[in-house]
Amino acid sequence: MADATYTPPEVWTHDAENGGKFANINRPTAGAREEKDLPAGDHDFQLYSLATPNGVKVTVMFEELLEAGHAGAEYDAWTVNIGDGEQFTSGFVGVNPNSKIPALLDRSGETPVRIFESGAILLHLAEKFGAFLPTDDTRPEVLSWLFWQIGSAPFIGGGFGHFYAYAPEKFEYPINRYAMETKRLFDVADQRLAQSEYLGGNDYTIADMAAAPWMIPFVEGKIYNEARTFLSIHEYAHVERWAKQVAARPGFRRGRIVNKAWGDEDAQLLERHSAADFDGKVF
Repeated sequence: MADATYTPPEVWTHDAENGGKFANINRPTAGAREEKDLPAGDHDFQLYSLATPNGVKVTVMFEELLEAGHAGAEYDAWTVNIGDGEQFTSGFVGVNPNSKIPALLDRSGETPVRIFESGAILLHLAEKFGAFLPTDDTRPEVLSWLFWQIGSAPFIGGGFGHFYAYAPEKFEYPINRYAMETKRLFDVADQRLAQSEYLGGNDYTIADMAAAPWMIPFVEGKIYNEARTFLSIHEYAHVERWAKQVAARPGFRRGRIVNKAWGDEDAQLLERHSAADFDGKVF
């Protein structure tokens, strides 16, 4: 039920007592809160991230590039603990002024360049390596589905996920509002995947890499408690077919555990510096 007693203030200000699980990091100001440099490894690509759905997009992209034979895609992956506010260190803010994971430093050229926002990183790497993004007349379709996912994620994560799983109180209106939008997005994908093998068409592309880390956990029942059940994810048969197909890919399987800091220890990989780091891991 809606809170009938709530009246918006004349001006919204920071209220640390009413922020729920993320009250310690949610503030209405940007910028660094702590002076601290980022670690750096030997590879051209330095990734600072966490294995949330948005972070997994990029580690999957790197692992898929390596799986496809692009040796130049070797990377160092460093875990950024967003629960502890590590995204607000001066080093991280220098790579991503928006203080969100993932963030990438590309040192392959004469001058290092930063890339932030998961979709921008996927596009940057696809163009750099000439992989997982077509150059023919199917390119606009792939880019459309890529940006469809980028625009959809806030409704699923910050909308449904927040109000259902993380908000300090559960209210009917926001949960139902975002639950229905999440179901609609699954239906959009399901109808598309009834027409084509992958979101962008016949080939696996960055559009699939963007959407799969968000959608596959729903199919597997590994996100937001019993969300799979009451969202009736089993109704989306074409999404389930695609999810199983993508989840079986070796590059996707490896990418899912990079920068993972929870669950079984054998399925965690806090840092990734070479293929040898996966030895003994379950993925």
